[in-house]
Amino acid sequence: MLKIGEFIYPWGSGHYSRMMRLNDVLRDHIKEEFEVHFSSKDHVYEKLLKKFPDEKEKIHEILMPTPIDGKFGPSVSMSLMNLLLPISKNPPLVRQIANYLREERKLYNEEKFDLVINDGDMGSNILAKNRNIPSLFITNQFRPKLYNTRSYLYPSLIFVAKQIAKASKILVADSPPPYTMCEYNLNFIEEVKDKVVYVGHFTNSKKVTKENESDLEKLIQNNEFGYWMRTGNKSTNDGTGQRYEEVFHQNEMKKEKRIISHARNDPTIDSVIGIDGKKYSVSEALERKIDWIQIDIGFLSEQEKDTILNLCKYAVVNGSHTVMGEIMGGKSKPIIGIPIYDEHTNNIRWADEKSLGVLATKTKEVTMAISKIKENYEEFEGNLRDFSKNFMPTGAENSAKISAEILEEKR
Repeated sequence: MLKIGEFIYPWGSGHYSRMMRLNDVLRDHIKEEFEVHFSSKDHVYEKLLKKFPDEKEKIHEILMPTPIDGKFGPSVSMSLMNLLLPISKNPPLVRQIANYLREERKLYNEEKFDLVINDGDMGSNILAKNRNIPSLFITNQFRPKLYNTRSYLYPSLIFVAKQIAKASKILVADSPPPYTMCEYNLNFIEEVKDKVVYVGHFTNSKKVTKENESDLEKLIQNNEFGYWMRTGNKSTNDGTGQRYEEVFHQNEMKKEKRIISHARNDPTIDSVIGIDGKKYSVSEALERKIDWIQIDIGFLSEQEKDTILNLCKYAVVNGSHTVMGEIMGGKSKPIIGIPIYDEHTNNIRWADEKSLGVLATKTKEVTMAISKIKENYEEFEGNLRDFSKNFMPTGAENSAKISAEILEEKR
């Protein structure tokens, strides 16, 4: 029986969602019997245990080094200090890397993989190359463009790119040029270009099964509103939420309806704020026909999310590559991007230059972006139609085909 190792970097949620979508379609393309071993840590490890309760022996906790959480996403200063010092219960990075590679090496030696698929985990690339095991590295970054405030990160950026280059193939989770949303995060060097395949975005291939409308869906009908998304790990989610709150206190937002999804499975978050300033439950607001200004939802069902994206005027995001692809490519809706760090800025700047959305780095710029989108909505719609037409949503399927081809060649 063939063995496939899937190594998932645990920073944020995009790596996990991509790999799960790939895993869903692997058996459609690989005809031989195979088993998959997953490796990750923290929230991703917990999700894997929950998703595959009968396969716990194939889910491995590998303590991959990740940045230190700060107030707004990863803390650069604390992460740099962590190179040699223990920070926030994290041992020095040098020791973390040694332990993590030792554990991965042990797993490689025990399982003897026929193929490894790495989403964000560079250490696995090194081990696979040393053992002549074919490896696929799924990414939307290679050598991201850095801004003046982060130029001191350039040496680490070069180091990371060198490790990515050790993969047998580099699968870019984006549409081919000139519709590559993560273009400014790539900047491939000549030596790796023959390894690069633009496989497309890893969108959810499962159609949303429409069931009875929820009270939330009924409440938002016939309203013009913006969809404000909080995504990512805790620090990124909290940082995004704080920026949103600063915007909501602007005078221009007094009559601007919005729905905020918190991406947290906590029903106590669910509430509706009426124009009257009072707070209601969703059901209460629907029953009383409350004229609402803000709806906060902890966790949306797939159906509710689909309904909101179909009805909203625009979506506000932090610049997550996966999220931007689903909204601009899948739903043809303009985005307003409030970036947390440089990777986000690069994605949003690209969308801004193509008039698919607007980059907003300051609180005041967000309200200006809302006005710009509303005043030029037809122009944005036209550009989004063209982008959607050339949007490649089949990243999971194309990656599965490549996996099958590699395994076939190896026989």
